[in-house]
Amino acid sequence: MSRASEIETRLRAALQPREIEVRNDSARHAGHAGDDGTGESHFHVRLRSAAFEGQSRIARHRAVHAALGPELVAEIHALSLDLDV
Repeated sequence: MSRASEIETRLRAALQPREIEVRNDSARHAGHAGDDGTGESHFHVRLRSAAFEGQSRIARHRAVHAALGPELVAEIHALSLDLDV
């Protein structure tokens, strides 16, 4: 399973989003610091979920990181998040 698929699967299970888009931006960072050569190091996530109701931006980011788990987060060099209700 690709990292993008794993990210989406974990976020769907934990946050039941009404909208989710996981985009692999690694090609845009090829050769830059953090590029591990796998082609799966930089991601952008756009997620809309009722689970974020009443949460601050920081709490939403923490919820995403918790859903992904420390092992997967450690494998990702850059994770851009666009989170809303």
